[in-house]
Amino acid sequence: MQKQLLKNFAGLIEANAKDDLLLRQLEVERLPAHVAIIMDGNGRWAARRNLPRVAGHRAGAESVRAAVDTAARLHIAYLTLYAFSTENWKRPKLEVQALMALLKEFLRKEIRTLQDNNIRFQTIGREQDLDASVRREIEQARRDTETNTGTVLSVALNYSGRADILDAIKSIVTEAAHHHQDPAQISEADLARHLYTRGLPDPDLLIRTSGEMRVSNFLLWQIAYSEIYVTETLWPDFRRADFFAAVLEFQRRERRYGDVKTPEKNSLFVANLK
Repeated sequence: MQKQLLKNFAGLIEANAKDDLLLRQLEVERLPAHVAIIMDGNGRWAARRNLPRVAGHRAGAESVRAAVDTAARLHIAYLTLYAFSTENWKRPKLEVQALMALLKEFLRKEIRTLQDNNIRFQTIGREQDLDASVRREIEQARRDTETNTGTVLSVALNYSGRADILDAIKSIVTEAAHHHQDPAQISEADLARHLYTRGLPDPDLLIRTSGEMRVSNFLLWQIAYSEIYVTETLWPDFRRADFFAAVLEFQRRERRYGDVKTPEKNSLFVANLK
């Protein structure tokens, strides 16, 4: 299994000692199935170089390529990227236009890469509020990759965790009324089935770049038990080694989901009570 992992990155990491060292430490059997990333720091990256914010967004597109490629080679089943929030509409109009132009450019240029890597593309969020030209590019990418069976790449566009939950509740209420369902019978599974992420497992690992210690209204329901990894690295500087480091930290943690997985200590504690 480990040999196959090294083979997946053959020709890419041999010249980079850090990449090679980190990759060799990863446990293939304990890779996260779903990684979500809050891509933050484009503006600060540009400001530190006395460049316009758009330059940071363009540089960040290179990091998207690196993250998607790394996830595919690790055979991570699901990768979700926070690209544009509902709050981002508050930014200067020219910046928003530039972001949408970069998105369309990325989809047009990367569709062949997505195909070659067997990646299926989709979006989550209020896509209907996006400009028609953006929706056309999204739909084309979705159609072109809909039969791919590898990593599912979900890009959060015009996304809000609160809106996600609110829209799900509205949908559930409508459905319950139509089927005369008792509201008391509505379950967590019912809510999950109406979220934008329906069909996707909850993230195992949430990565946030730029050192900010908040989740910024991203996947609020879905990250209830996700491991959160924060790096000081600004998104445009995020590369393969940073991805490996996040996954390696994930593998060092013990996931308990509110339980206690130390039976020997529990037994000793109970024995001491007798």
